[in-house]
Amino acid sequence: MRAIWKGAVSFGLVSIAVKLYSATEEKDIRFHQVHRTDGGRIKYQRTCSVDGEVVSYDDIAKGYDIGGGEMVILTDEDFADLPLSTSRAIDVLEFVPAEQIDPILFAKAYYLEPEGQAAKPYVLLRDALRDADRVAIVKIAIRQREQLATLRVRDDVLVLNTMMWPDEVRTPDFGFLDEDIETRPAELAMASSLIDSMAGSFKADDFTDNYRAALQEVIDAKVEGREVMQPEEGEEEPAAAIDLMAALKASVERARKARGEESTDSGTGDKPAKKSAPAKKAAPAKKTTAAKKATTTARKATPAKKPAKKSA
Repeated sequence: MRAIWKGAVSFGLVSIAVKLYSATEEKDIRFHQVHRTDGGRIKYQRTCSVDGEVVSYDDIAKGYDIGGGEMVILTDEDFADLPLSTSRAIDVLEFVPAEQIDPILFAKAYYLEPEGQAAKPYVLLRDALRDADRVAIVKIAIRQREQLATLRVRDDVLVLNTMMWPDEVRTPDFGFLDEDIETRPAELAMASSLIDSMAGSFKADDFTDNYRAALQEVIDAKVEGREVMQPEEGEEEPAAAIDLMAALKASVERARKARGEESTDSGTGDKPAKKSAPAKKAAPAKKTTAAKKATTTARKATPAKKPAKKSA
């Protein structure tokens, strides 16, 4: 790994020299845009919209559109003069319980490695955070942008998670939030039963990117000049169910079957079973030939008993 930032964690009078590394990497399969007929790479030139000339990187600056066709141009010198105290420091602001931070705020994760003689204070901060069961709220400037972040412990390493600023999180504004939608107790009980039947412990290694694997298979087949093996088709998804209770019950049964459990209609399943009963009641109406004969015999036998009652 290559360090993308160097500085120091600063809390109180303690300073810990650290290096910053990206903790994650995307595994997407990347493609180049090429000419379909000969495979030549497609190139793009940076041209000026005013004079049409090709512009080199040295002549490119940052522009802020203020409207009305006017642009404010900022150079590297303008950014260098900004008072950015966290350009080489990770300032610890406070220590808070991790559960107080909404996960929607988290952006990107980085590993921190102690540099030089900073291993001991690094381990001290790591162990203190673990014992206190808290995370540190910090500020850091990466690529000339100051960001809020947290410091926590993972696998005996300090991890820095950059965060969104509160005003960068959008407020949900959807029409259904103003509607008076109620859920019936039986529906809620069945939904809870579905959650229980699908409950488990999260293990990240249990999940794989099937699409990426299939795409890699297509690429490998192209390289080797062979046919692509088609994956087996999964079970056909059922049509959209009109009856919410029936859909929930079917989902519970499917989850139980996937776990190798026996189907059961006990507990929360009793009530839904009665609601889906009409379809089952219609089945006995179709009698077999043997049943019809038995019925006919019974009817013929009935009149024979009536004279006996009269003679009595």
